[in-house]
Amino acid sequence: MALNVDKNLKKYYSIKEVAARFGVSESLLRYWEKEFPHLRPKTSSTNNIRQYSEKDIEQINVIYTLVKKRGFKLSAARKYLNENRAGADRSADVLSTLSQVSDELRAIKKQLDALT
Repeated sequence: MALNVDKNLKKYYSIKEVAARFGVSESLLRYWEKEFPHLRPKTSSTNNIRQYSEKDIEQINVIYTLVKKRGFKLSAARKYLNENRAGADRSADVLSTLSQVSDELRAIKKQLDALT
């Protein structure tokens, strides 16, 4: 049995955890599952509980970026994903990085403002 060095690394996440991570409702995630055929989290056979993998979360990040950040309508986002999957992934990565840099710059500015 292999040793799991990173105890924070989970194999699956609940719909509640994923919704909180993106700041959206659980019902929105369920709706996106219906609208985007490539988004299919694992579900348990007994009680139909969704289990999202890291790959599912990456898919949600791309959808979230297109719909919530770039303002695409669902049909346009679906078409964009079908026609330009690699570009959509890169675009989501770039926007995520820019958002992180922006947050870091705001934190630095806040620290500098506190010094003056």
